[in-house]
Parts: sequence; structure tokens; C-alpha cells
Amino acid sequence: MRKITPYFALIGILALADQAAKQLIMKALHLGESVTVIPGFFNITHVHNRGAIFGFFSHSEKFGIFALLTLAQMTALGLVTVYFFRTPPSEKLMKLGLSFILAGAIGNLADRLFRGYVVDFLEFYIKKWSWPSFNVADSCITIGAFCLFFCLFRRKPACTPSSSS
Repeated sequence: MRKITPYFALIGILALADQAAKQLIMKALHLGESVTVIPGFFNITHVHNRGAIFGFFSHSEKFGIFALLTLAQMTALGLVTVYFFRTPPSEKLMKLGLSFILAGAIGNLADRLFRGYVVDFLEFYIKKWSWPSFNVADSCITIGAFCLFFCLFRRKPACTPSSSS
């Protein structure tokens, strides 16, 4: 248990940081209000995302879509949790990546369950091209995914091809 305690602490800190940032945005900015941080590149904009990642299905007001997205998010959270506990303690980068993913999933799921939408506020753009708004939880999931990809691509093959003809 001692070997995973730091990961639980990290998950808690990141999930709380996500929720604190969202609370700050909701208190400081009205829905749709924006503050320019770096002109032509970065704004903080208060957005509600009722859909999935990057705003897919965000304009749907149907309860079925909301329920399906919530169920999918809960299922993914469960699967990542199982994988986290099955990952050996020696796989530190894998555990770290899974911790970031869990923190992000918890942060966004909390929004969906308690608010009915996810609060997004980080908006990057260049001229007419913009990246969909996102939040701290989304950033955690992205960092975690990069860690997992790095782990998968740095592994040595379990077996080598034989040289028989």
C-alpha cells in the first residue's frame, strides 16, 4: 500500500486543482465571458461542455446522450482503475500516467454528475484556427496518455524473430 500512496496523493491533488480552477472560473467569469491572456493565441473563456472530449455532442440537450456519455466515462474510469491496480509497482511511469488519467477522469466526471456539464476555460487559437476549449482535467488526461504511449513504445519486444529460413 505504501508504494501506491504517493500516486493516490497525486490523483487527489490534481483532481482538487481541477475543481478549484473550475470554481475560480465560474466565480470570476460569466458564461461565455473571455479574458485575453496572450493576444492572438490564448484566452481564458468560461464554457460549458455538455458533450464529450473536444465538444463532440456538446449541442445535444438529450438526456440519452448525457446518460450514455456519463456511463462511458464511468466505465472508462473503472477500467483505468483496474489497470492501475494491476500495474506492477516497478512500472513507475505507467503508474504515473494512469494517475494523471484517473485524476482527469475524476475531475470531469464530478462536473458531469454534479453540474450536468463540464466547465472548460483554456482556449488556444491562431487567427481563425482554434483548438476546442479544455480544462485542467483534460490536460491531465493528455499528459497521462503521453506517458502511456511512451511506456508502450519504449518496451522491448517479448520475443525476437527467429533466423530460421
